Amino acid sequence: MPEPIEVAIAILHQAGGCLMQLRDDIPTIIYPGHWAFFGGHLEPGETPHEGVRRELMEEIGYDAPSLTLFDRRTSGHVTRNIYSGPLTVTVESLILTEGMDKKLCSRDEIVQGRIYSPKIQQICPIGLPHQQILLDFLAHNLI
Repeated sequence: MPEPIEVAIAILHQAGGCLMQLRDDIPTIIYPGHWAFFGGHLEPGETPHEGVRRELMEEIGYDAPSLTLFDRRTSGHVTRNIYSGPLTVTVESLILTEGMDKKLCSRDEIVQGRIYSPKIQQICPIGLPHQQILLDFLAHNLI
């Protein structure tokens, strides 16, 4: 059985949309070429809250002023600590250091499970666990 993995991810929202990352199209990573959340694996001794803040700084240079734990889900060997908070800067001001694109995605795109990337000029799917998390988040009317 694989080693348990714990990650911390962020639903950053602004003007009714949620910020998503288009993951690199590298076959050795999970969900290559799919839209997903910013975040990642926890470092040894790191709390999920510390981990999500670190990942946001590393991946988009964003120091989130407020993050709240939305949910914690375990599926197979992966535990996802899901945080939410407002995106208080423009998407254009974020510096993408990981992934192919970033976008503030609409409710319709989330429901459809497919998002157009202006940068690579393709429609790409949302990773299934990420889409379900977003649908649950939207069902709670949190944005």
